[in-house]
Amino acid sequence: MYRTKTCGELRLSNVSEEVTLAGWVQRVRKMGGMTFIDLRDRYGITQLVTDEATSAQLNGLVEKLGREFVIQATGIVMERQSKNPKIETGDIEIKLTDMKVLNPSVTPPFTIEDESDGGEELRAKFRYLDLRRNPLKRALYLRHKMAHEVRNYLDSQNFIEIETPYLIKSTPEGARDFVVPSRMNPGEFYALPQSPQQQKQLLMVAGYDRYFQIVRCFRDEDLRADRQPEFTQIDCEMSFVERDDVLNTFEGMIKSLFKNILGIEINYDFPRMPYSQAMSMYGSDKPDIRFGMTLHDITDIAKGHNFSVFDSAEYVGSIVVKGASDYTRKQLDELTEWVKRPQIGAKGLVYVKCASDGSFKSSIDKFFTADDLRKVAQASEAEASDLILILSGPKTKMQTALGSLRIEMGNRLGLRDPKVFAPLWVVDFPLLEWDDETQRFYAMHHPFTSPKPEHLEYFYSNKKEDLAMVCANAYDFVLNGTEVGGGSIRIHDSKIQERMFEVLGFSKEDADYRFGFLINAFKYGAPPHGGIAFGFDRFCALFGGQETIRDYIAFPKNNQGRDVMLDAPSRIDHSQMEELFLESTYNENKVN
Repeated sequence: MYRTKTCGELRLSNVSEEVTLAGWVQRVRKMGGMTFIDLRDRYGITQLVTDEATSAQLNGLVEKLGREFVIQATGIVMERQSKNPKIETGDIEIKLTDMKVLNPSVTPPFTIEDESDGGEELRAKFRYLDLRRNPLKRALYLRHKMAHEVRNYLDSQNFIEIETPYLIKSTPEGARDFVVPSRMNPGEFYALPQSPQQQKQLLMVAGYDRYFQIVRCFRDEDLRADRQPEFTQIDCEMSFVERDDVLNTFEGMIKSLFKNILGIEINYDFPRMPYSQAMSMYGSDKPDIRFGMTLHDITDIAKGHNFSVFDSAEYVGSIVVKGASDYTRKQLDELTEWVKRPQIGAKGLVYVKCASDGSFKSSIDKFFTADDLRKVAQASEAEASDLILILSGPKTKMQTALGSLRIEMGNRLGLRDPKVFAPLWVVDFPLLEWDDETQRFYAMHHPFTSPKPEHLEYFYSNKKEDLAMVCANAYDFVLNGTEVGGGSIRIHDSKIQERMFEVLGFSKEDADYRFGFLINAFKYGAPPHGGIAFGFDRFCALFGGQETIRDYIAFPKNNQGRDVMLDAPSRIDHSQMEELFLESTYNENKVN
């Protein structure tokens, strides 16, 4: 072994011991006749010291050390005269007696410190160096601990971990698939799984009544802070269960994670909020319930004042910002521009200031009297010194826009403390979504989600309005405004599954081609079953108090889906293209 102890292990109880450490040089400091070396490994930092009594040969080696040199150091543990309470080894130091340079290092492109001077793109290019920093080490260790806890909990509940394949059949319904050409089957392609949805249902048919897998999944979609082209799910399925059985089981897992990872004891049942309530109160199907500022439907009160913006609107809604009546015109103009952005989609913003003396100031004073504004304030549950913000337009679009504005104001006012957690279940989602462009219904979750039994009458109707009323036997786990998990009770009745394909516009031939293996399996005694999948990367980031998932993935991609460290994706050799029976339309002479 190159070492007898790690760099985070030694304490006062080890004084006078001879030890050998190995690691990376964090920094070298010279003070008079003494030289101090901070030696770092995965476990921590230990200070090494030489002085004038140290041999000339050893001092000569120390003189040549640079940042990130890999060394082996032997010496005697001593109590430090000037202790460092910021590190766990701060009570001791090593009086160096021998040292060997195992590998020198060129000067790194950025400092390997908790607060680095390297930009995000530079650190991504040298990710193996970035991973030496403590914030990333802590993030990956948290991920490890959470995976370990998940496995322990699910094992205690009789779940069995089963691996499913990465090369499967493409069944496009939702995000785009990543596809892989098959050399042995010219012109045919595998797909990388968006999730093991169909395989885990087949495992239920096979009789493995409690399955789980911490599994890599792939989706070719646009990226953002909490989305990567490859990501990890805690994927689970259970047989002979109803919705509450699934929710209770995995609520137990979540509470176990909080207790054993963060030391937080949750001794209450998570709220269960219908989708319709989440949209009407929070403008989101993943509401952040750590703060109020809920939406108010003021359509009836807002109409009838000759203000065409309100009178022509399907919906007029408001939120109340507590104690913000002193917002300046400049701040309100900036908010107006914010809601006009394409991703929000509002045409404008109306405000009402509720002054401390009971008077009102509004951008619609020309159309609304003081008494009218008082009624708006009462309907919005606003009080003196509050600010009312109002949007109008199509109902669903404006509820969503108000929900986004609510989150933005929560961020600006510091109401979204990452150390405060507010878990809940959102239930009773619509089963189907209508798309005006293609004039057809799409599954809000996936084609195997079961309708609620009490809605089967609407499900078998041919009326668009009836089908739009059908609720899915589906559920999402939401934490602090982030959808962390989602699942459903599945369709196990072949007749209901056939009806679902019919509603989604699949012909029998198309359904058989895409999902024939699952349809056939259901003919051999499929049990009632349901499951859930959690976004493991998102879970880790939330537990770590971060919005981005990248620090919790060892080698993530950037916003363009590129690995800038490996320079991937990249073109392949012409010979490889020929082996795969592929032709490229890429023009090397094309100027971008």
